[in-house]
Amino acid sequence: MPMIPIGVSARHIHLSQTDLLALFGEGYELSRFKDLSQPGQFAAQETVAIIGPKGQFDKVRILGPIRPQTQIEVSRTDAFALGIHPPVRESGHIEGTPGVRVIGPKGEVTLEQGVIVAARHIHFHTSDATQWGIQDKQLLRVHLRGERPLIFEDVIARVSDQFALDMHIDTDEGNAAGVKTGDKAELLL
Repeated sequence: MPMIPIGVSARHIHLSQTDLLALFGEGYELSRFKDLSQPGQFAAQETVAIIGPKGQFDKVRILGPIRPQTQIEVSRTDAFALGIHPPVRESGHIEGTPGVRVIGPKGEVTLEQGVIVAARHIHFHTSDATQWGIQDKQLLRVHLRGERPLIFEDVIARVSDQFALDMHIDTDEGNAAGVKTGDKAELLL
């Protein structure tokens, strides 16, 4: 069975250009902290605070590059701490989701929407997907063999020539299985 590298994703924010400038000032550009598993994606040096009705998280890492719309990805545990109830969604699908306040060093923005719990998914390069007979948006089953093995169902396949093979889960899911970034998951075909 194919083995897939796991990336456990902590809470983070993707910013639009408008919101970046509101939070950090006119002409500001993100500075790269480290590259991420997907080509062209990076963790920025910069962080912000996010504030919900019940709680706040400081030093939430910004991921680049800039996106068309601001989106915040949290775990279900994070959402409880903030006092919000975001749906499980694919990245980019923020319609009807809750918002929060975002505080930067030069300003703040109040988002009307944009917070999701990211749906677990696997990025497949087209060649890997072809080799294993995987279609874009197909729902898959994956076995995580951590300290507490689990089988995840409804793992969304995302297929593109721009992707590197990598499974993305959030911290709640990683903790539940006892896995960390760099561990491997078995794709159940």
